[in-house]
Amino acid sequence: MLEMTREEFEELVAEALDRIPPELTRLMDNVAVFVEDEPPAEDPELLGLYEGTPLTERGEWYAGVLPDRITVYRGPTLRFCETREDVVAETEVTVVHEIAHHFGIDDARLHALGYG
Repeated sequence: MLEMTREEFEELVAEALDRIPPELTRLMDNVAVFVEDEPPAEDPELLGLYEGTPLTERGEWYAGVLPDRITVYRGPTLRFCETREDVVAETEVTVVHEIAHHFGIDDARLHALGYG
């Protein structure tokens, strides 16, 4: 397995977020991004997870709620990738994938766009 400290991995996630076009980041609302070492035990190969209410499903009722949560998992990403360059690329794909869920884009469309 490829070795990378949590701090190094967090920096890769931050860099992937920085590459999101400003036009999109301005539209993101009430969402926080986290790095965790491992996903839930029932899905050990999960690279990322979006939890919340997509922007496309929010209505008048949406107020005073906790932020949506995007989590990127270090362990499975490092086990999946062979090189540091692979980790950089996979982290970017995962970040874009989870942010797309925040915008209401489903897995089928993401796979079609190459962000599966």
